[in-house]
Amino acid sequence: MSRVTLAQWQMLAAVVDHGGFARAAQAVHKSPSTLNHAVHKLEEQLGVNVLEPVGRQVRLTEAGAMLLRRARQLLEGAEALEDVAGRLAEGLEAEVVLGVDQVFPPDALARALEAFSAAHPHVRVQLHETVLNGGIEMLYEGRADLVISGLSAQGFLGEPLTTVCFVAVAHPEHPLHRLARPLDLRDLEQYRQLVVRDSALRQSMDSGWLKAEQRWTLSHLGTSIDMLERGLGFAWVPETRIHDALEAGRLVPLALSAGGIRQIPVQLIYRDRDRAGPATHAMAGALQREASRCQEVRQFDPIE
Repeated sequence: MSRVTLAQWQMLAAVVDHGGFARAAQAVHKSPSTLNHAVHKLEEQLGVNVLEPVGRQVRLTEAGAMLLRRARQLLEGAEALEDVAGRLAEGLEAEVVLGVDQVFPPDALARALEAFSAAHPHVRVQLHETVLNGGIEMLYEGRADLVISGLSAQGFLGEPLTTVCFVAVAHPEHPLHRLARPLDLRDLEQYRQLVVRDSALRQSMDSGWLKAEQRWTLSHLGTSIDMLERGLGFAWVPETRIHDALEAGRLVPLALSAGGIRQIPVQLIYRDRDRAGPATHAMAGALQREASRCQEVRQFDPIE
C-alpha cells in the first residue's frame, strides 16, 4: 500500500503552484504549518527531497519535479473518478449503445458525438453502423439504447429525425451515361447494381435491388461509393455521402425518367424512453439537433 496520500500530493502541488507555503495556505484554506508538515512528511516517507529553499521561497528539486508530474496524473485521475461516481449516483449511465443506419448523414453523427462527449466525457459510447434491419434487430434483442433507422420497428414508437435523399448515380464514363437519353428500368437491368447487405442476422432483407443481371453485394456504404467512383456499377446512394463527389463530377446522377431520387424518412427510436437515463436522453437530443442542422444546411437540388 502507498504510504503517501493524495492529500499530501495535493498540498505539495498547491505550494508549487502558488509559489510558497503562505500563499498556498490561503488558497486551500489550511495553515502554513499544516502544509509544511504534510510536505516534510511526504519527503520522509519517500526518502527524497522534493523542495529546496530559494531565498524566502521554495522550488522543486529535479526529483521533486519528476514526482509531481506523475502525481498530477494521479490527482487528475482521482478527480475524474469522483466525477464519474457522482454522475452514477445521479443515475447517469456508464455507457450508451447506438445503432445508426449508414444512411444517416455522417457529419451530423460526428457533431452529435462530439457535443455529447463534451458534456459527458466519462460516458462510454458503443456505435454500431447498421444497414436496413440491423438496427431494428438490435432493438428487438435489447442490444441498443437508441436506434436510427429508415424502417419502422413493430412495438416501438419512433420520432422523425430527418429525410435522406438517395440519388441514382454512376461514374461519368459509365455506359448508362453514354446512352444520352432518359433511362428506364430495362436499361438498368442490363448493368451491374451495387447493393449494401442488410446487417441483420435473422431478419435480413433486400431493398432497392432491381433484379439486375449483375449484382455486387457489399457490407458498407463507403465500399459501395469507392466502387462507384471506379466505374464498377451504379447504385442509389445517400446524397450526404457523395456530396463532394457530385460537386467534383466524380459521380453523376443517372438520367432516369422516374425514380432517380428517393426520399427516405429516418427516425430515432428509443429501446425504452421511460426507463432511459439522462445520458441516453442527452445523446438523443444531440442527434436531433445535428440532424435538424444538417437538413437546413445541406439541401439537395433536384436533377432535371
